Amino acid sequence: MNDMLLEVRGLSKSFGALRACDGIDFDVREGETHAVIGPNGAGKTTFISQLSGDLRPDQGSIRFAGQDVTPLRAPARAKKGFARSFQITSIYREFTALDNVALAIQAHAGHSFRFWKPARSEPALRDPARQYLDGVGLGERANALAANLSHGEQRQLEVAMALATKPRLLLLDEPVAGMGTEESQRMVTLLDSLKGRQTMILVEHDMDAVFSLADRISVLVYGRIIATGAPLDIRANTEVRQAYLGEDS
Repeated sequence: MNDMLLEVRGLSKSFGALRACDGIDFDVREGETHAVIGPNGAGKTTFISQLSGDLRPDQGSIRFAGQDVTPLRAPARAKKGFARSFQITSIYREFTALDNVALAIQAHAGHSFRFWKPARSEPALRDPARQYLDGVGLGERANALAANLSHGEQRQLEVAMALATKPRLLLLDEPVAGMGTEESQRMVTLLDSLKGRQTMILVEHDMDAVFSLADRISVLVYGRIIATGAPLDIRANTEVRQAYLGEDS
């Protein structure tokens, strides 16, 4: 937990006159769950998009496992060990849950998608795909079409697909968004089971999820991180309470 896997320094991104990220310094230790919270419009998605390589920063640097990955696009960062889940579920709705995970395994192995059809009967893909589905609690839904899964199950499937790429860093963009109480609790339980084994950055509005899962929390307001610390320290931080959590938190 003392080794820094990700080190971000001076990360900045503007869209015209809007400075969405303003000189962000940020780091994540190996095996840590580091949450990023902040009000709507704080720059959280812009920040995560720069980490994943989907958006190029205007200034600053991103080092991953000791290497400068700032100029790398998302596919190259995925090969280095980044995996991202999005606010809007990104799955292949016309395929089964098992197909989706097998496809993620196939893509990570570097095979072309044109080989997908025969791969449907390939044990080297299907067997580990079933294990990943079991790991996220979807083993019994393996043969269900992704389109027929509930919203919560689709988010679980997305986590299984991300894990199937064997990431060193998992970027989770609002994994419990749009969920009811029961589905949300299932997702929190799933992510809690990964703690210590999987390094994670968690961007989330659900404060119950954040404070139950995070080892450290960074608070982003108007493109700047105003505080980073353990959950209890963040709860007690006066500036954070005024800017985001509210005086009655």
